[in-house]
This record gives sequence, C-alpha cells and structure tokens, in this order.
Amino acid sequence: MAHTGPTFGIIGTGGFAREVLPVARAFLRHRPALKIEPGRIVFVDRDGGEPVNAAPVLSEAEFVALEGDRYFVLAIGDGSVRQTIVERLEAAGCLPLSIQADNVLLPEDLDCGPGAVFQPFSMVTADARIGRQFQCNIYAYVAHDCVIGDYVTFAPRVSLNGNVVVEDHVYVGTGAVIRQGTADKPLVLGRGCVIGMGAVVTKDVAPGVTVVGNPARPLEAK
Repeated sequence: MAHTGPTFGIIGTGGFAREVLPVARAFLRHRPALKIEPGRIVFVDRDGGEPVNAAPVLSEAEFVALEGDRYFVLAIGDGSVRQTIVERLEAAGCLPLSIQADNVLLPEDLDCGPGAVFQPFSMVTADARIGRQFQCNIYAYVAHDCVIGDYVTFAPRVSLNGNVVVEDHVYVGTGAVIRQGTADKPLVLGRGCVIGMGAVVTKDVAPGVTVVGNPARPLEAK
C-alpha cells in the first residue's frame, strides 16, 4: 500500500473484527476531516494474509511501516492482549481512535479514554466515566454514575446498572446483569475478574475471580 495518506487499522481478523469493519466504515465515512478513504481501512494481523470481507490484511510490521497517520482500534476480547498490542503500536507512533455505530447513544460530555469501540445499539447514560480501550458490544449498556477502568470488555447485552465500579481488565460475558450500587457504596467488579454469560451479579466480585450463575457465585474448580 504505497501512499502517504492516513490509514485506519482494525487489529485482529476474527469474528469481532469482522463485525467492527462495517461500523468503522460508516463512522469514518461521516468524518471526512480524518481524510481516511474507504480503501485505507484495513485489518492488521500478526503475519498479514489474504483480504477479509474486501478489506486488505496487513501484518503489524507492514502497518507500522506505512507513511502518514496510522489510526487503529483493537478487535480482540482479551484485555491483557489488547494492552500489550496498544503499548507496542503507540510506541511506534500509531494513534488509537474511538469509533461508534450510528445508532449508539452516548452523552455529549462523556469522559471516555481513547480506543473505545461502541457497537450497534449500545448505550452509555449520565455521568459515567470510562477508561482506555473499552469494548461495548451490541445491545450492551452502561448506566448512570458507573466508573469503568482500562481494557474492559463487555460482550453483547451486558446490563451494567448504576453506581458500579468496573476495574481494569474485567471481562463481562453475554447477557450478564450487574445489580445497581449506591453513591456511597458502589458495587465493585475487581481487577481482572470474569463475569460468566448470563450471570446475575448482586454483590462485589473479588479481583481475578470468575463468577457464574444466578445469583453469581465463584466458579468451582473441577
């Protein structure tokens, strides 16, 4: 790709990356100031490869070596892996960019770190704060006064009710429901914990713990 204009890279080529592609195309089409042409929206994989869904697939080395601005989002669910890749790309001068689907509802004054992905029908309500590289999948929502850390992943239809603190690297599975906390005692999802799909979380979850079920309980080793 011999050009000097800006390029937008979706990091990853898996299922979620392919879901992000049309969102990125629509988002960038409505933001001509970025000057990213449709043919300069690419996937970035470790070794490159054949085009996927009519988008070129570059290796990370090829992407980093491009001239012009190199914007990117991560389409990888594991927050720790995202952090490693982000730090490597930022060190090479690449720029994280947040994107959102056309029908996403976000406050105009949302405090959100770089590199977020808001998929179709997701929502954030009043006075929430969100860290770096948040992934909010289809139909997931973040309610009022929640605080979300860095590299947090929400699968589809996550319901995060008000006054909840989600620490760094938390993964919340499809359809999980998190009970509302209070202003003086927010419910806390500890760093690196995993909330299983369909879980109903009614109390704090300790760091690094996986919980499942209704009500959610720590997953027992077998």
